[in-house]
Order: sequence, then C-alpha cells, then structure tokens
Amino acid sequence: MEACIVIPARYTSTRYPGKPLATLRGAGGEARTLLERSVTAARAAADGRIPVFVATDDDRIAAEARRIGAEVIMTSSDCRNGTERVAEAVDTADIEAEIVINLQGDAPLTPPHFVAALIEAMRADPGCGMATPCLRCDAETVRNLLADRQAGRVGATTVVFDRVGRALYFSKEVIPFTNGQGIVNGIVPVFHHVGVYAYRRESLAAYAGWTPGPLEELEGLEQLRFLENGHPIRMVQVEAPGAVFWELNNPSDVPLIESYLQRMGWD
Repeated sequence: MEACIVIPARYTSTRYPGKPLATLRGAGGEARTLLERSVTAARAAADGRIPVFVATDDDRIAAEARRIGAEVIMTSSDCRNGTERVAEAVDTADIEAEIVINLQGDAPLTPPHFVAALIEAMRADPGCGMATPCLRCDAETVRNLLADRQAGRVGATTVVFDRVGRALYFSKEVIPFTNGQGIVNGIVPVFHHVGVYAYRRESLAAYAGWTPGPLEELEGLEQLRFLENGHPIRMVQVEAPGAVFWELNNPSDVPLIESYLQRMGWD
C-alpha cells in the first residue's frame, strides 16, 4: 500500500484522563465519543482508498474502536507519545505503507483535505521524510490561544518556519511574539500547527530510536525530537474556508468544540 492512517489513542492522559472516550454533541444533538469522531474524520480523509487503524494500549479504547468497526493494533504501555505508538504499531502489524499518516486522536475537526495535502506534498518531494500542516490563524483563534495561556491552560500548538517552509520551532506558547495583540500590521502572523503528521517509513523508524531531547520534554511536543536530531520537517500550509479547527486538549475545550460542530452543521 502507498499510505495508511494510524490513530494513536491512550487512556492515561495527564491533562484529560480517558479523553478518547469523552463524548461530544454535534449539530443533531447526538453524543459520540472523541474516538468515534476521530475515526470518522480519518475515514473521510481516506475516502476508502487507504486503510485506517487505531493504535492503543488500553482495552477500553480498543473495545470502543471495535464497536465502531475500526481495525485495532495493540501496542505497549511504554510509548511516550503518539509518534512512538504509531512507529510501534507499524512494526507490530508489519505495515508496509511508504507513507504513514499519524492522525492525532484529539482532532475531530480535521478536514479531509488536510491529509490529502500531506500525501501530495510527500509524493511531490521524494526526499521529504516528514511533513505536517499548519493553518494561518484568524483573529478569533488567536484570541482563544491567548486566553488559554492567560488562564494557565496548556492548549494548542503554534509554529514558525523559514522561507522555504521548513519548521524552525513549535511551541505551546503563542509564537511569534505579538505583544498580546495577535494582529500585527493588519495581518495575523501566528500559525496554528495541525496535529497530523506524514512520515516515510525510514523517518518513523529513526524517530523510534532517538531519546527525547530537552526541548521535547520542556514543551511536551513530540515533533521537536525530529528538529533536535537535525531532521527537517516540511510545513504544508492549508486553508479551511468557513471551517474552524481546534483540538481537544483540556475538559474546557469540550463546549468550544461542540459549538464549532454545531456552527458547521456536523452531526
């Protein structure tokens, strides 16, 4: 197979234990688990052409995945983050896809074309070992990001990159510095990092062999391990006209995501 999608899901989240099983109500009022909504997003992105797997170490999550008809790969509890879990799942199940997509299990609002854009970027550049999307923030999103930080909540991730699209740094702080304004000279210079990753098999295998570095441990961001080991990350700018994007990081994100689901008419 050319590509596959793996959704890493764990129960023991520090900020939100049991998060994959948290329920979210959509526009029709139906409550569905975060995992079900993530699998639905993955299936929409796959469009029946590439397989979708759920990788977990928890029987409760595995049971929910099987309830919604998802294929499960059981992994060890030693995985420190989603990328390690995806790497182990690919190895355990002997998946031979050239491109492996890591669709984080906390991003049910991910539009399908974000994944398509990553696959296309990898196809266009055979030397690209890893790619991930980013979305220029609008004023509302920046206000939400700044409000999280002012309230002491660890929320979404922002990214800065060079002129040819290689990531320079990712942070849980809002970067670059805008003096709390968000808008500078009439534009929003802040890019929201979308938690979807595309790896070539060799890059994913290399990651599994590296130990976490100080920046990864300080920020709690797995992708920094690539930068700390001198491995470039290609940023793919995406757009979502009329849509909004937000991850479920904290319990306080539930009503916000539910409001977005209702605004966009998603059941």
